Amino acid sequence: MPSGPSPSGPSPSGPSFRRTVCALAIGQLLTWAALYYAFASFVLPMQAELGWSRSSLMGAYTFGLAVFGAASFGVGAAIDRGQGQAVMTWAAALGGLGFIAWSWVSAPWMLYAVWAVLGLAMAGSLYEPAFAVLTKRYPERYRQGITALTLVGGFASTLAFPAIALLLRWLDWRDALVWIGVVLLAVAPLHHWALRGPALRSAAHASDAAADATLGQALRQRSFWLLTLCFTLYALVQAALWAHVVAIFAAKGVRQADAMTVLVCIGPAQVLGRLGFVWLGRDWSLRRLGAVVLAGLPLSMLLFALGRSLPMLLAFALLFGIANGLVTIVRGGLVPEYFGRSHIGRISGLMSGIGLFARAGGPLLMAWLLVWLPDYEDMLLWLCLLGGLAVLAFWFARPPQSPH
Repeated sequence: MPSGPSPSGPSPSGPSFRRTVCALAIGQLLTWAALYYAFASFVLPMQAELGWSRSSLMGAYTFGLAVFGAASFGVGAAIDRGQGQAVMTWAAALGGLGFIAWSWVSAPWMLYAVWAVLGLAMAGSLYEPAFAVLTKRYPERYRQGITALTLVGGFASTLAFPAIALLLRWLDWRDALVWIGVVLLAVAPLHHWALRGPALRSAAHASDAAADATLGQALRQRSFWLLTLCFTLYALVQAALWAHVVAIFAAKGVRQADAMTVLVCIGPAQVLGRLGFVWLGRDWSLRRLGAVVLAGLPLSMLLFALGRSLPMLLAFALLFGIANGLVTIVRGGLVPEYFGRSHIGRISGLMSGIGLFARAGGPLLMAWLLVWLPDYEDMLLWLCLLGGLAVLAFWFARPPQSPH
């Protein structure tokens, strides 16, 4: 059987592995900064001009996350059919057009329509589709590619907040949205260039492909549901924390400057964790790494619940950031390791979609719980418990013996 092109070398019909990963990493940095982190910076300017309630504005973003989750399976199915280049190219373009349309909104229904479009853009351009495309194109080196993407993507929040603050210093919020849209439109040709060539650059042997689980076979595996439960609980805890974190600091009586110091440290801690994995952890199995990483979630919630001094809160930020940075690598690598690569788009897309619905509903669930709980400390202890259940679910999700 003739051998295919090297998974790391150049191809006459497309860029090399390294160039593909570099281009996708730049795309991840810009799309995460715009599609995921930018919204918070526009809430106050929009509220000041339009007079809409904050709950109405937040509802649009929550709706976008729900669309993100609902579209994830369809995006994964398209990638499984070899349409990864089209998916990621058009998703970036859709994101750019969505931001430009956002700059024209004058009624709440228009904002919700825009965020439906941006939810579709997130489903087709953020980590999950990028991981699936890399896994299918480079079966021998996808873990390296996923690590590189998350390493660069970890700087998205570090880029987003100061860049948008600078834009808003010189422009009104509508013009700032247009410029962000232009940047996303520029990502579309970058994705198109990076994903030229055959959908599978280094195809698996026929015997390996035959052993890969289909979606139906994965659904019959206990490990699929346990991993889904684990990552869903993780998404719920993470979303609930981010939605309430400012109020939690205020309830603790933490000075605003100290609270900002703690929050700013979380992003670099994510990158620190990923760098630690590159330097020290690549010889660890993903199952071992995942068990250690996921344990950081309940421990960080416990530190946050009990901590009031700045050193203890910084310890929370460091632990939460490292865990948050590494869980993405664990998830991106473990799913193809457990279920194979042939149907990775559908399997990962379904798992991601379920978790995204939890992420969308997490803040509302915690707000409802606060009606019954005496204070935020109790809420954090509940989040600690949910994080512990995520660790248990992961531990019992042993590799399937066979997909059949």
